[in-house]
Amino acid sequence: MNEQIDSVRLAVIMSRFQGIVRNMANTLFRTGRSGVINIAHDFSCCILTKESELVMMADSLPIHVMRGPDIMAKTMKEFHPDLRRGDAFFHNSPYHGNSHAGDFAVIVPVVDEGGKHRFTALAKAHLADIGNALPTTYMASARDVYEEGALIFPAVKVQEDYRDIDDIIRMCKLRIRSPEVWWGDYLAILGAARIAERRLLELGTELGWNTLNECVHQWFDYSERMMESSIRKMPSGSITVTSKHDPFPGIPEGIQIKVTVKVQSDDGIIEVDLRDNPDCQPCGINQSEATARTHAQIGIFNSIPHTVPTNAGSFRRINILLRENCVVGIPRHPACCSVATTSLGNRIGNAVMRAIAELGEGLGMGEVGAIMPPSFAVISGYDPRIGGVPFINQLLLGAAGGSGSPAADGWLTIGDEGAMGMVHIDSIESDEFLYPICIKKRSIIPDSEGAGRFRGAHGTYVEYGPVHCSIEAMYASDGSVYPAAGARGGLSGSKAGQFKRTTSGELIQLGPMGPVTINPDETIISKGAGGGGYGPPWEREVWRVLKDVNEGWVTPERAEKVYGVYINESGQVDDEATKTLRIRMSKREV
Repeated sequence: MNEQIDSVRLAVIMSRFQGIVRNMANTLFRTGRSGVINIAHDFSCCILTKESELVMMADSLPIHVMRGPDIMAKTMKEFHPDLRRGDAFFHNSPYHGNSHAGDFAVIVPVVDEGGKHRFTALAKAHLADIGNALPTTYMASARDVYEEGALIFPAVKVQEDYRDIDDIIRMCKLRIRSPEVWWGDYLAILGAARIAERRLLELGTELGWNTLNECVHQWFDYSERMMESSIRKMPSGSITVTSKHDPFPGIPEGIQIKVTVKVQSDDGIIEVDLRDNPDCQPCGINQSEATARTHAQIGIFNSIPHTVPTNAGSFRRINILLRENCVVGIPRHPACCSVATTSLGNRIGNAVMRAIAELGEGLGMGEVGAIMPPSFAVISGYDPRIGGVPFINQLLLGAAGGSGSPAADGWLTIGDEGAMGMVHIDSIESDEFLYPICIKKRSIIPDSEGAGRFRGAHGTYVEYGPVHCSIEAMYASDGSVYPAAGARGGLSGSKAGQFKRTTSGELIQLGPMGPVTINPDETIISKGAGGGGYGPPWEREVWRVLKDVNEGWVTPERAEKVYGVYINESGQVDDEATKTLRIRMSKREV
């Protein structure tokens, strides 16, 4: 007979699970070697049941672990049916549930003293280098996985009886550009997974495995009820929305995706159909199954109350329809998925949010600005300060703008739609200490927001260059042609842009992706895209517009032209002129 656990005890036990995941994250953050880990926090941790269902993903990037770890854990069991305590597995295959090859995971089966598999712990971090043909973990131009060149591990055993399988370690060190940095990151990821194993074994001994299993099942049921209740409050309907990615090598005209969202309120079900889209493309923007499902679900979770837990229970109420060999579906090997976590994937989640917004007032969001301009570049070179030692790392110096929502302005440091604010923006001092670069300027770009009743966040300007050496910058910038769209009358955000400043001061416009070599006394400039707004701009509260003007976010000219707020020479709002402007704007819209 199943044990009934009261709600208070259920909350306490699930907080214990949450504490374990946070313990994992703290371990990874404090021990990782790469700046992308210990500065930018580009990693995630989670716990799954022995049936490979997501239990907890506290403080993690949604794109890493919302969907995918379930498939990864199933792959581990399929390839290694005899799981034993002390085992650990490398997994970064986008064809077997991972996001993209640059996100390197260690999976540990939690096996009790009787040899029974109880839970699965997974820690994943975006590494600075994974052996790609070029020094980046984002190979947007790669025509297939062979040209990408990444080391790919589909649930490959790396530890047995808690000891490394040295053949695997030697192979990795030989391919990685900074092997000692990779080694430190591996130990950090492994340590996070082992921390979870230890804490879960202690919890199972303390409370009993049957109690933990029943608690998890009731947690799933509770989460499903919360999701069902939220969907039932939404209007039923079906809507199709498109979003277009910029031209890239392999897609010279860009690529438009179509997303159909169907809300079945009476049944408490949301369906997202991505099947009516082009086949896989000869470049690195193809989605893995994990990122296609996750980007769609991020769009849904951004459009419902934040009180709905993110786990396998709430996922029961979501249907994501994919097809094989689709650019936003299930890729066929050797299609390249190198930039699956960003790029075209962001367009999926953005389209879902806009579709839900169009179903009813107070729902959905505008589009988050596209990313991967040079402020997010992977930089590499040889550090003259320490004898020409090679270095490689991804910078996260400035984000695109978050989207306006029904109740708030966009999040300035959101990162992108897949990160949803869970990555940290780099410390200038830390980057300059670790790498031979000088960051000349980082600032907010005025008037770059998508105007709206609630505006999108502004883009970020970043300019940096090497110190006493040359560096190479690899980036893959979307949003320079097709900006982030607004929702329900909100306007689009500003476009992204990238430039090189030569030694003479001349500005040269750069293409959408690297590599770009930056020589001494040269700099590279990144202009992040602004986020889309929500609702008509002339419905924005006047005091909010005035505050934006006073703080330098919006110029008085834009306040008048776009928001219909007239600010006189003394810096005060002219109420009569503003009223006249806004009436005129609203009539023009009608």
